[in-house]
Amino acid sequence: MTSAPTDSGASPRVTLITGSSRGIGRVLALKLAARGEHVVVNYKTNAGLAEDVVREAREAGGGGIAVQANIEEPDDIDALFEKVRAEYGRLDGFVANAAASAFKPISALKLHHLDRNWAMNVRSFVLGGQRAAQLMTEGGRIVALTSYGSLRAFPTYASLGAAKAAVESYVKFMAAEFGPRNITVNAVNGGLIDTDSLEYFYQRVPGMAPMSSVIEKVPLGRPGTADDMASAVEFLLGAHAGYITGQIITVDGGLTVVAPPFWADTSGELRAAVYGAESAESTASADR
Repeated sequence: MTSAPTDSGASPRVTLITGSSRGIGRVLALKLAARGEHVVVNYKTNAGLAEDVVREAREAGGGGIAVQANIEEPDDIDALFEKVRAEYGRLDGFVANAAASAFKPISALKLHHLDRNWAMNVRSFVLGGQRAAQLMTEGGRIVALTSYGSLRAFPTYASLGAAKAAVESYVKFMAAEFGPRNITVNAVNGGLIDTDSLEYFYQRVPGMAPMSSVIEKVPLGRPGTADDMASAVEFLLGAHAGYITGQIITVDGGLTVVAPPFWADTSGELRAAVYGAESAESTASADR
């Protein structure tokens, strides 16, 4: 029987993390580096931030390289994994962390929103999973980061939430298909995680419910942190998770038990998209 990958061995483990120049990806990269591992820091545009992560990874006792690639583009994905092959000859972990989408009511989604959403969030995971598995010659770990929009419906999140649900479905199919090669495949589903993305969603989407109105409903009473998410991913990448595959671990402080924000909490044009202009106007009058 093939043994599970371990954290020790003749050479350091190598993990590729998409979108790891900042946020959760950066925190995870430095956690792995502190264990002596090598990290492939993928970035789209900000080379300086990515090189900073690599420098900090080396200072922490690990190693790594920064590789530019736009994961919306299949050719870039191929080049990213070819760089890993050329540098290390193998891969032990692949973390699909990068994500992007349009936050709009379904009625406002255009064709380009749908196409980009699929390419960025779903297709990139499937193509990345294929290529990662080819490099995991002695087994490995694949982890996707998803979000609670895959589990609950809330305002303007349909596009990304549906994509994350598709990713979670692929996680299960990959787990079944890659399992005989000693490759585990799992997802970490995050709730309100205090990153730049959270700030964007609650402060820059017009009419969105106030973030405070959602946080007060979270059973643990606070948003999660990038470290909360990275720690869960780190566990799934490690030796202690060798018999866990095809699973979705939810890191949300209990948020999906209650599942705010609700459409009824929105205002302005966003509320009107569901309840009509008259309702939006009456809500605005009541708030004055």
